[in-house]
Amino acid sequence: MARPTVLLGMSGGVDSSVAAAILVRQGYDVHGVTLQVWEHEDETVTASKRWEERGCCKVGIARYVAQTLKIPHEVVDTREAFRAGVIDDFLAGYLEGTTPNPCVRCNERVKLRGLIELADERGINFVATGHYVRIGQSEGLSTLQRAADAKKDQSYFLYRLRQPWLSRLLFPVGGKQKIDVWQEAEALGLPVDELKESQEICFVSHGDYRTFIEKEAPDAKKSGAFVDDEGRYLGDHEGVAFYTPGQRRGLGIATGRRLYVQQVQPATNTVVLGTEESLRRSQCDVADLNLFDPSLLTRSTEAEVKVRYATPVSPATLQPLSEGTLRILFHTPQRALSPGQSAVFYRNDHVLGGGIIQSF
Repeated sequence: MARPTVLLGMSGGVDSSVAAAILVRQGYDVHGVTLQVWEHEDETVTASKRWEERGCCKVGIARYVAQTLKIPHEVVDTREAFRAGVIDDFLAGYLEGTTPNPCVRCNERVKLRGLIELADERGINFVATGHYVRIGQSEGLSTLQRAADAKKDQSYFLYRLRQPWLSRLLFPVGGKQKIDVWQEAEALGLPVDELKESQEICFVSHGDYRTFIEKEAPDAKKSGAFVDDEGRYLGDHEGVAFYTPGQRRGLGIATGRRLYVQQVQPATNTVVLGTEESLRRSQCDVADLNLFDPSLLTRSTEAEVKVRYATPVSPATLQPLSEGTLRILFHTPQRALSPGQSAVFYRNDHVLGGGIIQSF
């Protein structure tokens, strides 16, 4: 009987490398693919660089792991799709005064979609990655679930996966604890002391995202007014693209009290500043939905909601407003809700879906 074939996305990181080893051990015919989303690595200088500094996708490590496991490996150029679906979206969002999440868009539009489409072209049934998330079953349907290691769970970044994809997806490290994954990486001969986990946006390699925006979209520098929540002028800002709700540093405003970005208003090119207390909101509207539970659009639902990756879930009531919009009523006010960011809905470990915060 032929072994089942799986197309595995290999970023060259610890998690996808260990995922490859697990799949081989489980008897899959593994085909490794590195999706190149950003610039080519300069092969002439990599010998002097630590591995984690070799661009966002570490092709050298992926290739090494594939050779160690004796599986085929290739690099597929997806830079065009990444530029259109992630970078252009990122820049447009900030220029419109919102705070997009590029990792959410990348998984939806480039990584998982790219792997599924490549698998379809080649007649391969299964697709795998090293993400910390699990696939479960409920009432005959595949479901998206949080990872076993709550601290590493990446379901927030994957809530936009399509329902038909779920039955084909394998997440070999989703049921493991990170400490066990590190141990397996050492057994593979990976330089774990060098493979620090990046918290950066992969395409912002120098400076912060503001530097990237300034370079890619020079028109973003457009001076306007800082105002308080009553519209009083407080000073000048550099352009709405450089400010996000909750931001305190880099405002250059001295008023004798701590002020934070409360709201960005691109239509008037103003940035509203307020106190810490003014950042708290009890509700927001969410659109551009991707739902695994369609009943959310037909009745009010109690759920847990995560409004950014690094914050815990919060209980809320979800109310359908229209065909494609939900209103979230938080049981406890949330700090610095940001239009453009994702709100993801959970019931226990199950992902019910999510969408993009529009307004509050």
